Order: sequence, then structure tokens, then C-alpha cells
Amino acid sequence: MEPRSATQGKAYYVIHGENQNITVLLPDLNGHEYNKTYGHFHKYSAVEIYNCLYGQGLVVMQRNDEQGQPKEYKVVGLHPGKQVEIPVGFGHALINVGKTFLVVLDNAFEPSKNHNYEPVRVSHGFAYYVVEKKGEIAFERNPNYKSCPQITSE
Repeated sequence: MEPRSATQGKAYYVIHGENQNITVLLPDLNGHEYNKTYGHFHKYSAVEIYNCLYGQGLVVMQRNDEQGQPKEYKVVGLHPGKQVEIPVGFGHALINVGKTFLVVLDNAFEPSKNHNYEPVRVSHGFAYYVVEKKGEIAFERNPNYKSCPQITSE
């Protein structure tokens, strides 16, 4: 959202294993945005499953049309014990909206070979930015898209 905003260092760390990863997101803001992972789409057709181990966060998911415009935008809350499936065709990112670390385990394949970050990089994020406003979680439209779908949540 704010490419020039100063951040307190790295927003998250990933421990890669064989077909599984542990991601740890720090509790902080990057400008007005909550810390998040790099959004990406998969180059393979399989469901990715996130298991929240610790903390509080969100998974944002976006499905685009053939022109790269957002067709669907979903938000799912994360808390310890919560499992979230990322459907085939959806890009996604994790966001830490809590006051502690957010720790998740996933079954993803090696990112360097299997993740496509380019559509999200070019558009500077997904359809909405998750921001803090007056101590509350809020969503701001990303002006790099022609239109943004209604937000759905689980």
C-alpha cells in the first residue's frame, strides 16, 4: 500500500520443510497496513491447507478473471486450531492482526518453483489492503484495480 513506509525490519519468517512450511509473522504495522506475507498464486492445481498454531490473523484470498481483475475476494479469520483451505485458482496472503506472533503450518510446495508473485507485485497487492484505523481492522480499496468485488468472509 505504502511502498516507501518504513518498517521495523522483516515482517515474517518462513521455515521450509519437505512439502510443509512454518510461517511466523511479527505483530506490527507497515505504515497503516498490518504485517502480511507476499501475496501469490500457485502454479500447480492443488488445495493448500493452513493450520493456525498460535496467534490471531487473517487469510485473504482473491480469484481473478482472465484480464487479471479481481472476481472474488474472501477473508477468513485465523486463531489457534483453525484450519483454512485455499481453493485452486485463488491467490492468498496471511495477515497478522494480533498483538503476538502469528504462526501457521502449511502443506505448500517450494515457493521459488511453484508460486507466482508477479500478478500481486504488479498490482501492489490484492483488491483490498488490510489496515488499522482507530484501533480497528479496516479494508481499503487498492486503486490499481479497475473494480473490486464485495468482500465475503467466513
